[in-house]
Amino acid sequence: MKRLPTMKQLQYLVALADTRHFGRAAERCHITQSTLSAGIRDLESVLGTAVAERSNRHVLITRIGEQITERAKTLLRDAEEVMELARAGRAPMTGEMCLGVIPTIGPFYLPRVLPALRERFPELTIYLREEQTAPLLARLEDGELDAALIALPHDTGDLATDVIFEDEFLFACNRTHALAGAGEVSLDALAGERLLLLEEGHCLRGHALDVCRMGDKTARAQFQASSLHTLVHMVAAGIGVTLIPRLAVGAHITRGTDISLSPFRVPASRQIGLAWRQTSLRAEEFRVLANTLRGLTDIA
Repeated sequence: MKRLPTMKQLQYLVALADTRHFGRAAERCHITQSTLSAGIRDLESVLGTAVAERSNRHVLITRIGEQITERAKTLLRDAEEVMELARAGRAPMTGEMCLGVIPTIGPFYLPRVLPALRERFPELTIYLREEQTAPLLARLEDGELDAALIALPHDTGDLATDVIFEDEFLFACNRTHALAGAGEVSLDALAGERLLLLEEGHCLRGHALDVCRMGDKTARAQFQASSLHTLVHMVAAGIGVTLIPRLAVGAHITRGTDISLSPFRVPASRQIGLAWRQTSLRAEEFRVLANTLRGLTDIA
């Protein structure tokens, strides 16, 4: 009987093609690098052709390897659909759910809603993965995640989305700043201010630039942080100003700092929403989850 590639071998290939690095691909598959290398060699033996060229510096996926990778992604998505079909035969909101979340939502929102979700759905086990929006949505589309909490607006392609709540932006500055204590801040007042932003890859960066009517090229030379907590410390030190979502403020991110917060004269916000594949057999469960989160949300 003709040997066929296994699902694990295809998973290894997809991880290697996505990361172009044996170590990172192994971490993504939760295996050792030697196990992944052996799996790729076995796959090449089954296929009778090389799918990757190896060197000390990088991994190059061959032309046929790229074509096989695309087919492998489709097969893995189909396999996930089979698992979803099996899950759909059980009672809704039971079993396991892999939920992605972006860094500017996760630490500020999940601790406030997860206990209630566990109480509401005791037979549902939620596994979490925190990552920036683009790789998170890629994992969702590839079937590695069931759904994801993201900030909108964002290009979500063919994914289905359901808005849960509006997350208002607040102006943040040091208490010694000229705008500290202002009842309202106009966007025009930001002209000439040193705006501190998250680094590229965080959708909050783009949302902040849209609010301030600034292009990314204008902001590129200014300070970029890897997290909201870093931005808070920089503003507290008087290095510049920034925009902070009310969601983070409600989680006390500025407590104990020398930061003054003010609303904008013309309110500005982002939307927090749930995204999932339109073809998912658990779509109705995700609508239930979104509705439940709307009922639990209190960001005032």
